[in-house]
Amino acid sequence: MLDHGSSTPVYQQLAAILRAQILSGELAPGQAIPSEPAMVRQYGIARTTARRAIRELKAEGLVYTIPGEGTFAGASPEAAPRETAGLPPYRQIAADLADRIRAGTWRPERVMPSEQHLMQEYGVAKETVRRAIALLREQGWVYTVARRGTYVSPVNQWPDG
Repeated sequence: MLDHGSSTPVYQQLAAILRAQILSGELAPGQAIPSEPAMVRQYGIARTTARRAIRELKAEGLVYTIPGEGTFAGASPEAAPRETAGLPPYRQIAADLADRIRAGTWRPERVMPSEQHLMQEYGVAKETVRRAIALLREQGWVYTVARRGTYVSPVNQWPDG
């Protein structure tokens, strides 16, 4: 149960509840965690509070999100471990996005999440996201169509394709 009068922020309380469910096995690896709207209804919180709790769990490697499908318990099964500590944030984001493209999170010739979505997901400024996308573009992972968005490049254009 959440204590709205506590000195601990509500999003941290929610993250602690979900963390305990994941670590106890109540939420098994690969099992969907409740959606943001479901958490809003169940706990009487704002959607941004649910989003912050999920972001905290992502940072801990306890959940992963597949756009259009949901957020799931456990480490992403497709994510290849990669050492990114010490890199500038835009390079860390670009490396993560490249790993997710390689893993099939976004398919070739399909639109990538918007700058706004990536800003929220990674908790960074628009310029940081733009630099990450520019790096992916230079490397051949993505291409951008004016006024339409950024798309995953065909596999044969990927750096390791």
